[in-house]
Amino acid sequence: MMMLHPTPDQRVSIREELREPEDPADIERDIKLIREWLETQPHLPKDMDDMRLTTFLRGCKFSLEKVKKKLDMYYTMRNAVPEFFSNRDINREELNIVLDYVHCPTLPGITPNGRRITFIRGIDCDFQPHHILDAMKVALMIGDVRLAEESVGIAGDIFILDASVASASHFAKFSPTVVKKFLIAVQEAYPVKVKEVHVINISPLVDTIFNFVKPFVKEKIRSRITFHNDVESLYKVVPRELLPNEYGGKAGNIVELNQWWKQKLADNTKWFKEQEDKKANESLRPGAPKTSDDLFGMEGTFRQLNID
Repeated sequence: MMMLHPTPDQRVSIREELREPEDPADIERDIKLIREWLETQPHLPKDMDDMRLTTFLRGCKFSLEKVKKKLDMYYTMRNAVPEFFSNRDINREELNIVLDYVHCPTLPGITPNGRRITFIRGIDCDFQPHHILDAMKVALMIGDVRLAEESVGIAGDIFILDASVASASHFAKFSPTVVKKFLIAVQEAYPVKVKEVHVINISPLVDTIFNFVKPFVKEKIRSRITFHNDVESLYKVVPRELLPNEYGGKAGNIVELNQWWKQKLADNTKWFKEQEDKKANESLRPGAPKTSDDLFGMEGTFRQLNID
């Protein structure tokens, strides 16, 4: 499988949407300014290559101040949440099995308006709470591979979640604290542009789940979430041919797409190991170090949700 790039015409509209300069020299200038800023931040690593910095610039619509905040949070989260950012070896048994009970491939195609789709579905199995954390770790690993390798800008991301196997027993195993940390990491530390979220095959339980995660999701993203009773409704807003075969599309078999990503993560095992020490050093941060409370608020203050 190959990840398809936007067409030349799509690239023009994407650049306009991202406010990307037409002259490469202007991008090089922005990268230089970011590198100069990094040199003034003793607590941050200096390992970020030009491709990843360009992706951060695109994700922040070339606002240097937003890039600085995003980069600081990217490295800060890697220090603050080691459960997500350490031991990221997909060959370890506990991570290897994640992609057997969660299919979460980013699909190869691009929508006409330049967006890339990630499809997520669970497999009905008796998973444990630690499996949820491991699944979040794998999702962030895929995010880091995309950050490192997507050389051509896209207009944003579409996330499609199949809720057909969601059950109260599954939901009861989700820790509010872990979910909050994951969603803050995705929204604040990565240059992802969430343009659409579609939840298909919904049940009454989905309302409970949505109310559970809603406090941790930015209003802009909440307004972009659409619920569908079935996949037929999805076809009205997402090009059918870009979906996995099992959902009426032509993107390929979802198990094979998932396996492609598993191999992709395995191919990057050495890189993930090298990245483990690329994190903020709070003892060197100018001013006060950032604590867990600064990032996530007081833990242990969540009330138990009734999911019966």
